[in-house]
Amino acid sequence: MENKVQWVTVDDSKDGQRLDNFLTTRLKGLPKGRLYKMIRTGEVRINKGRCKPDSRLSAGDVVRIPPVNLAPPTEPVAHRGIQMRLSDALLYEDEDLLVMNKPAGLAVHGGSGLSTGLIEQLRLARPNEKFLELVHRLDRETSGCLLVARRPAALRRLHKQLRDQDKGLQKRYLAVVAGKWPQYLTQVAAPLEKIERGGERFVQVTERGKPSETRVHILEVGDGWTLIEAEPITGRTHQIRVHTAFHKHAVLGDSKYQHDDTRAQWRARGVDGLCLHSRSIGFVAASGHSVTVVAPIPNPMAKLLEEAGFDPEVY
Repeated sequence: MENKVQWVTVDDSKDGQRLDNFLTTRLKGLPKGRLYKMIRTGEVRINKGRCKPDSRLSAGDVVRIPPVNLAPPTEPVAHRGIQMRLSDALLYEDEDLLVMNKPAGLAVHGGSGLSTGLIEQLRLARPNEKFLELVHRLDRETSGCLLVARRPAALRRLHKQLRDQDKGLQKRYLAVVAGKWPQYLTQVAAPLEKIERGGERFVQVTERGKPSETRVHILEVGDGWTLIEAEPITGRTHQIRVHTAFHKHAVLGDSKYQHDDTRAQWRARGVDGLCLHSRSIGFVAASGHSVTVVAPIPNPMAKLLEEAGFDPEVY
């Protein structure tokens, strides 16, 4: 329990980080609804000024954090099953960063009722690493390429690339969506807003939402489905999933945005899991060279493609 106001000075390792991510790390176990309310009502401030969840921090900023009730911290415990999965998940490594092939179903970090996630287990697996921080996030059910920084300077550099994708970081997703995606629909621009419904967080298209844009390219058309390549121009929560569902072509196996009866029909066809995969990620390394890392397509996507006569490794 923190029973007094904290004034926290941002150090170099957090330079460029979003305010909500900064607070999530410091206030482990605090419900996200409470965290966002503190920001919205002005209880949290940056340099004594009001701020937003996506405000970017700079080294030297002073963040006001109000008194909060927190559960006693618990030491992370190695999870044998997750550790085994992570041992085969390393796709790329240099002195600055790691690229992991995140398995579907594994959260990137603990919180919101989850005791652990990929980053906590990765730190336990690499006890000699002094610094391991997520560069970005993937939804729990989304698989594929995930960047982890190994030093503060790398985190700052990659965050800068994230903010200016034309000059740095490029994320390419593959998704299998229901029905035949329209040929003309190559650019989806629909504002997205986070909402809570029944204690669960969703995202929907509303006029009040934040500008959101996704490029879409059709790769293959199968029996009642389309394989698309999706490139998010903006990085909103659930962006690809909501944009496709908004146009009546939800990602197969999506428990949040695909209708239950439709999802059940696909489950009967062997699609039991979200068909959204972070296929590749491109970035500029510290040496100045461009690097692209590719993650193999997992089931059920790979199986669906193979059964239709397509080679998953081609895309």
